[in-house]
Amino acid sequence: MQHGVDGLVVSNHGGRNLDTSIATLDALGPIVEAIDGRCPVLVDGGIRRGADILKALALGARAVLIGRPYIYGLFLNGADGVEHVLSILERELKMAMLLTGQPHLGAIDTDILRYRGV
Repeated sequence: MQHGVDGLVVSNHGGRNLDTSIATLDALGPIVEAIDGRCPVLVDGGIRRGADILKALALGARAVLIGRPYIYGLFLNGADGVEHVLSILERELKMAMLLTGQPHLGAIDTDILRYRGV
């Protein structure tokens, strides 16, 4: 923050090559907490399903980056493939939000990740 960044991207790009690397979602929460709202935090890596997007948003990410799914769609069917990938992720995110009782994106917080007991 002391260098005047406008935002951060949390990523362990290449970390998948070392099986003991911390996962991006495990790093995300502490980084968001340390930033304390001073700039937007995005997350990259491991986003494959709508539920992954929900978890990242719950941990404080402002947005997610979806490089690999995007590339798969592009390879398989060009722009139509990318559009299809995005529609799948959107549908899955909406379903995950419904299943966790989230009426809109702004309502998502860490409570959905916690076990509250019975």
